[in-house]
Amino acid sequence: QVQLVESGGGMVQTGGSLRLSCAMSGRTFSNYAMAWFRQAPGKERDFVAAISRTGGNTYYADSVKGRFTISRDNAKNTLYLQMNSLKPEDTAVYYCAAREAYTPSYYYIAHSQYTDWGQGTHVTVSS
Repeated sequence: QVQLVESGGGMVQTGGSLRLSCAMSGRTFSNYAMAWFRQAPGKERDFVAAISRTGGNTYYADSVKGRFTISRDNAKNTLYLQMNSLKPEDTAVYYCAAREAYTPSYYYIAHSQYTDWGQGTHVTVSS
């Protein structure tokens, strides 16, 4: 069974940076395509960024493009999200998601395409 544990959330001022981490256990991390989603209070869970099994392919929501970077370290079984130039509208609970992917170059951007989720980590950006 896949277990995903996020960390690195917190409170930061506008323009600041945070790095989120998501550690996987229970399965072979390098077999999984990964993504970050976020959910603001009263809103639906939205896609943020996705990465293929090898890390060679990434995709971002327009709202974070140029500010956030998704990456992974398959040797450490860990997914990352570097968030720079944070804005108040980035305030949300951030979730990592995983799905087994047979094609190394694929990434997935739909919530329904992921089978495993972490518990979330809170990010608050104050103005």
